[in-house]
Amino acid sequence: MRPPSLFRTAVVCAAATSLVLVPAAVASAGDRGDHRHGPGTHGHGHGHGHGHGSRGTHLEPTLVGRATLSADHLEEGPPSGAAATPANGRQGPWDGQVVPGFSAMVENGDGTFWAQPDNGFGAKGNSADFLLRNYLVRPHWDTGRRGPGDIEILDHIEYNDADDVLDFPIVNEDTDERLLTGADFDIESLVRAADGTFWVGDEFGPFLLHFDADGTLLEKPFPMPGGHASPQNPYLEPGETPTLRASRGFEAMAANGRYLYPVVEGAYTDDADQRRREIHEFDTRRGEYTGRTWSYQADQETNLVADAFAAGRGKFWFVERDDFEGPASVTKRVYEVDLHRTDADGYVTKKLVLDALRIENPRGIDAGEGYGLGETYALPVQSFETVLRLRDGRVLIASDNNYPGNAARVPGTPDDTEMALIDLDRVRTRDDGVAVVGHRGASGYRPEHTLASYETAILQCADYIEPDVVSTKDGVLVVRHENEISGTTDVADHPEFAHLREPKSIDGGPLVDGWYTEDFTLAELRTLRAKERLPGVRPQNTQFDGLYQIPTLDEVLDLARNSRTCDGAPVGVYPETKHPTYFDSEGLSLEEPLVAELRRNGFDSRRAPVIVQSFEVGNLQELDRMTDVPLAQLVSNSGAPWDFVASGDPRTYADMVTRSGLREIARYADGIGAEKRLLIPWNADGTLGEPTSVIRDAHRAGLDVHAWTFRRENQFMPVDFRSSSDPNAVGDLVGEIRTYLDAGIDGYFTDNPDLGAQAAD
Repeated sequence: MRPPSLFRTAVVCAAATSLVLVPAAVASAGDRGDHRHGPGTHGHGHGHGHGHGSRGTHLEPTLVGRATLSADHLEEGPPSGAAATPANGRQGPWDGQVVPGFSAMVENGDGTFWAQPDNGFGAKGNSADFLLRNYLVRPHWDTGRRGPGDIEILDHIEYNDADDVLDFPIVNEDTDERLLTGADFDIESLVRAADGTFWVGDEFGPFLLHFDADGTLLEKPFPMPGGHASPQNPYLEPGETPTLRASRGFEAMAANGRYLYPVVEGAYTDDADQRRREIHEFDTRRGEYTGRTWSYQADQETNLVADAFAAGRGKFWFVERDDFEGPASVTKRVYEVDLHRTDADGYVTKKLVLDALRIENPRGIDAGEGYGLGETYALPVQSFETVLRLRDGRVLIASDNNYPGNAARVPGTPDDTEMALIDLDRVRTRDDGVAVVGHRGASGYRPEHTLASYETAILQCADYIEPDVVSTKDGVLVVRHENEISGTTDVADHPEFAHLREPKSIDGGPLVDGWYTEDFTLAELRTLRAKERLPGVRPQNTQFDGLYQIPTLDEVLDLARNSRTCDGAPVGVYPETKHPTYFDSEGLSLEEPLVAELRRNGFDSRRAPVIVQSFEVGNLQELDRMTDVPLAQLVSNSGAPWDFVASGDPRTYADMVTRSGLREIARYADGIGAEKRLLIPWNADGTLGEPTSVIRDAHRAGLDVHAWTFRRENQFMPVDFRSSSDPNAVGDLVGEIRTYLDAGIDGYFTDNPDLGAQAAD
């Protein structure tokens, strides 16, 4: 095996500080050296790479048990769901009480759990016939070897206000039992106190509710401090503006001793950072908030904090999820949060415990029974809302199925309530020496440059994700293939932006009549949604049109630093600065904000898992003076860098890949990203020719070589690897990539990271 590329080496060295519960690497890779001193001084090029094999270990989640409760299961009680929205062939009312999944659970230590559903059917107005309960359940695990895989309901308590504690009307106001319903509270989180009573987090207030062991309300609801209230708050005065959006209250809550730590599910409406989620501290002994708060930053604005579990002194596990289901899912994760530590941006640190969209399933538990059930297990439900670390060290996760609306597993069939049992296995962190770069994410499977595309690339075992970086009018770096966005967003469907359409010439190209990022503020861009750029080539991707926002570079960096590859290393980021000379002319320089974002996200060291690339030369030379991160010079098989053209420099890309040209690149960069035909040209008949000397010469200059771009459709590959005359049919991408690996490349960009990883294996 060839030595690993310099870029991959940098990623593995960073693993010691970037992964939760992963010990430091046994040894470090070779020093990067001062890359300003010219070729031959890198100490990490093709001839100088340091083979490191398996160094250190990481925790890998493995499914060891699964149990379900039928979506259509009914418990005794009055009919429910008369006002529920019909979906998936189900329409209420149902002759009994629906069990719409579990939003919170408590372990009893004897194989049983208290499992609490939420308010029923999702809203105050449609859940008046749903009784708020806490069920005693026993999962009979399907372990892949034995067990029926069902959830047995043993008993329940009904939450009530029999002692007439509440001072506002409830649905069952005039009954003796005063049973509480989903129109009274939206109960989402659950903690059992040492005395056996239950503390429950509500979203309508938001309130903290204290019930005895039989479900009777003991005290008046504790409102949020600071006057915060949701639109459903019963104490909201006429004309008073709520500070929380509907159903964005205490979805998550954990306990540590006498203190509760309820977490606001969404952002406050007036918060400048809509990714902020506030953590509060409540003293159960005093019956009051302590006034201490912490800020947690979600991966993106629309994500929710869905559950919390105390994992140690000041440490908690948070479930962070998006609102998508099935293949549209992006974030279904468990992070460890440390209240004693903050990042440079002031938010509490978060480290990945597990990604619930990628859990190994070596026993094949329920494989083939629905989406996400196969060689790997995923929990792609909309409402992943429960995490527990059990007394035996294993992890339990569970779902709320929002009956009858969710159908993540089998389209058209309501999701069952689901519990999964997970081992966190310690395995060796590996490095195969090849850098697989998810080109614009996994753009062969999701609309490019969306967090969905990047997350898919990570799930498909990419080592790096690649964002193209452009600027907004207010100087925020966002990721788009080009600054012209009519082909990658729904901007044409927004009449409020019609006045921003104009023709522009970028880098000497033809006038293109369209919409450009530099004419929009970030807030304006946030109102747009991404769409597939090549619908004729990738019609399967159009099912995701209109779902995803345009991410900022900061969000992409956050996703990467909070993720790990299939090999257990931190995910790398490979940003490309798009049209830097043009953006300079607009007064929107890319270099300074890029370096600032890298620094703020901890990607500013010489060993950082990041590579910055550009088709221009001047801005890479400028970046070489500003940062120690690895740099890559992009070279095409035709044309010249635009900054050369603009300044009258006659050199072309062809000149840059000569021996002398490569030695010059090595004075400011660490590698090249070469169009694949520069490395192995095509013959006149479209077949693959013989390798040129570029790979060899680049390695001799101390540069690594990454090739672009490998796509699975016939039209993008040489005749030798095409499957048919259909330009959009899938060819032999693995075979093509392996030919380039045999020629000596160190890595490659691909729209199809799953196939790219297969080629590397």
